[in-house]
Amino acid sequence: MEIWINPACSKCRSAVRLLDAEGADYTVRRYLEDVPSPEEIRAVLDRLGLEPWDITRTQEADAKELGLKDWPRGAEDRERWITALAEHPKLIQRPIITAEDGTAVVARTDEAVRDAMGR
Repeated sequence: MEIWINPACSKCRSAVRLLDAEGADYTVRRYLEDVPSPEEIRAVLDRLGLEPWDITRTQEADAKELGLKDWPRGAEDRERWITALAEHPKLIQRPIITAEDGTAVVARTDEAVRDAMGR
């Protein structure tokens, strides 16, 4: 299991505390320092069953600067969004946990973290 975190994020810190409290075996990826490639973002999206705009933090300054709220959200636009996430990793929703069963969750709640641990 791997968790993508920003250490400055309270939801990320809470998820890590819960994983530790439950004795989970996991790896931490500080995705702002170890930026995911477009291929890795595609793989996580497939595991999440989501589209890139579903995991984009549209209220971030970078998102506003890019005008993401106005970007189209069709299949033909997917790569543009993935490129934006790879170039501006701060826009990626966090934390994301990749579970042992090949799925992933956006683990913003304790329930989502426990769900990932049970997979």
